[in-house]
Amino acid sequence: MKKRKKVFFSTLCLLILLIACANWTQNRKKVLIIGDSISIGYTPFVKKSLSDRADVFHNKGNAQHTGTGKEMLEEWLGDTKWDIIAFNWGLWDLCYRHPESKVQGNRDKVNGTVTFTVEQYAANMDTIVTRLKDTGVKLLFITTTVVPPDEAGRFEGDEIKYNNAALAIMEEKGIAVHNLHKYSIDIHKKYAKGEGDVHYTEEGYEALSKSVADAIKKLLR
Repeated sequence: MKKRKKVFFSTLCLLILLIACANWTQNRKKVLIIGDSISIGYTPFVKKSLSDRADVFHNKGNAQHTGTGKEMLEEWLGDTKWDIIAFNWGLWDLCYRHPESKVQGNRDKVNGTVTFTVEQYAANMDTIVTRLKDTGVKLLFITTTVVPPDEAGRFEGDEIKYNNAALAIMEEKGIAVHNLHKYSIDIHKKYAKGEGDVHYTEEGYEALSKSVADAIKKLLR
């Protein structure tokens, strides 16, 4: 009899644990981050920071520019019921490229052509945001990070023009904004991957992730 009670009690505890785990999994939020290599760099740190409350995913590959965003958005959204989508485009849009340039990515701000003008970027972004709003998901636009001097394919300060164009759209459509550009200025000075490079060291991406995670946490509440 005692053995039977012990087995019953163990089974009951296991069942309660399984139910609790199932409820915990179902209650976890799902966050999608869409963006270029900058977001790819900070996403693992955001994922770690939110591990107690949400599952964080990044779109497959590099989201590149708004043209790619328009083309790939449906695939990235998939069938998942997202709770929050954080997104950014900008650094690829404002980049000048020339097919004969030997610099990585064919960057060339002297002889090259910009991927999308500010006006084209704004039009593309408007289309993307309209589609994102249709999902009914909480949205967070993350501003484009700083462009340093001597970047081969980008002009210092252009990111501000593109950010302003995007911010006008976010204000019009009532989209929450996280001003990562503001944080990136000092972070880039300390943790730039190299001179004239828009990218960051691991420490830099971790530093960027802190404010991004905080912004997402506010929406999770």
